[in-house]
Amino acid sequence: MSTQRTSRRRVAALSVVVTATLVATAACGGGDKDDSSGGTYNAGVNKIANASDKRGGTLKFVGEQDADSWDTTRMYYGFAFDFARYYSRQLVSYTPEPGQKSIDLKPDLAKEKAQVSKDGKTYTYELKDGLKWEDGKPITSKDVKYGIERQWAQKVLSGGPVYLKDVLDPDDKYKGPYEGGDLDAIQTPDDKKIVFKLPKPNGDFEQMLAMPTNSPVRKDKDTKSKYGLKPFSSGPYKFQSYSPGKSLSLVRNKHWSRSTDDLRKALPNAIKVTLLSNPEERDNRLISGDADLDLNQRGMSAQGRTKALKQHRGNVDNPQTGFISYVAFPQSVKPFDNIHCRKAAIYGTDHKSVQTARGGPAAGGDIAVNMLPPVVPGHDKNDDQYGQAKNGGKSDVAKAKDELKKCGKPNGFKTTMAVRNTDSNDKKSAESIQASLKKIGINVEINEFDGAQSSSEVGNQDNVVKKGYGMVMMGWGPDFPSGQGYGLPLWHSKYILENANNNYALIDDKKIDADFAKAIGERDPDKAAQGYADINKRVMQGAYYLPMTYLKVVQWRSSRLTNVYSSDAFSGWYDFASLGVK
Repeated sequence: MSTQRTSRRRVAALSVVVTATLVATAACGGGDKDDSSGGTYNAGVNKIANASDKRGGTLKFVGEQDADSWDTTRMYYGFAFDFARYYSRQLVSYTPEPGQKSIDLKPDLAKEKAQVSKDGKTYTYELKDGLKWEDGKPITSKDVKYGIERQWAQKVLSGGPVYLKDVLDPDDKYKGPYEGGDLDAIQTPDDKKIVFKLPKPNGDFEQMLAMPTNSPVRKDKDTKSKYGLKPFSSGPYKFQSYSPGKSLSLVRNKHWSRSTDDLRKALPNAIKVTLLSNPEERDNRLISGDADLDLNQRGMSAQGRTKALKQHRGNVDNPQTGFISYVAFPQSVKPFDNIHCRKAAIYGTDHKSVQTARGGPAAGGDIAVNMLPPVVPGHDKNDDQYGQAKNGGKSDVAKAKDELKKCGKPNGFKTTMAVRNTDSNDKKSAESIQASLKKIGINVEINEFDGAQSSSEVGNQDNVVKKGYGMVMMGWGPDFPSGQGYGLPLWHSKYILENANNNYALIDDKKIDADFAKAIGERDPDKAAQGYADINKRVMQGAYYLPMTYLKVVQWRSSRLTNVYSSDAFSGWYDFASLGVK
């Protein structure tokens, strides 16, 4: 399974999680304001709400959707990544601080961040003393290696990201731990030392290691496809009980030592998850105090959101997520093989009306001026090549008509837009785009498809041409917070596939490919971020995409919660591992 395919899996899952309930509602006005509960609006955005180190109590999650898997190798849902840090640890992990500071990596199982060779191809770690599994046995470097090697067992453990598999074994020579043999790219000279040998440098290698996918797994506790039912804990909590689709309970792991872990507060005595099928019931439980926060971090439904903003404003946060909604222009479908026709569609779209259709600034997000989300290093809010911000999001009819003349279609043309029927906001956005483009002579027919069939519907090149999909509406977010973790599947020519394609616009630009290679190999994060900013700028110059909004959600925060803050490392959602309860 390629990285590209797993990115597709996660994006499909997460875009549903983030956008499924962001229906149109009046945007909340005014600034921060205390309410009767003593809380403050947006108190958990870029700062810590109710800071406290008090231990005890039970933290109560409620959600609509179970994890794709609680097996760290197989999970790909964002909330599962976040939650997994309760019972899993990594060599390095994210900083427990709000906002952008969170993406800085810190040692976790390792004593220090990697010792990296001068050529950038060897990473060496030494584990901390006193690390223990939930049964008290020591966590070793071999356990870390084995946990990573499980990525190669795709016949049994498919579903999760395979970044390390692709980076360490690009020729796919290793057959995985269940088929014998040894992965030479990871060496464990003793129980405390682990060494990674990369075929070529990758500046995001430690970002990849921070993903829960790369947690240790002890070989004698590996139940293979059943492991997700009761993972063996290396973190502060362990599984007590789990009923798929219904409930999950965690209790303290008595063998976890606070002295070995600076990144997890581990404040609650227990963690309970209740799974429901109704978003209104979920919101009612949150507002009534029966639960503390939404497991899925999808934002409140329209009814719950309206009530929360009106009556419980101090319990509400409106964080920026790492996701963007957009339209891609497949160059295989005429006339979008012509850059001027693509530019005409961008200039002719009323971005303000699209934002309103998605729920306004609070529930739909800010108008996107380019394709790199604010939480990804390299984002440049001033890269507004089509004047979306300058014009207040309004369409520029004069420029649109000028571009139509340049593309040889002065009277406009007809095209078809593919839109998921599983996302009401996409449908409303499509209708808004349809209305504004009609004014300049571009007549858009909207064709809805099953969002679960994206890989074969809009990811299949033959089908895109057959159905004349000149416009494809989708959403996207980073697998890890860098331009590589976000943009590679969208913009690099090697990710143009006949089926399960994500590079819908079919961007085949040697300069972009070369710039990716340079940025990926760059070990200085600031220089890498500038490289990704330059790539994003070139993508926008090519008019391959019509960016719509940088997605936001209206999130509930219980008055019982302590240490609440949104984390860019988790796409703007709360950092679960720091939460406590009063």
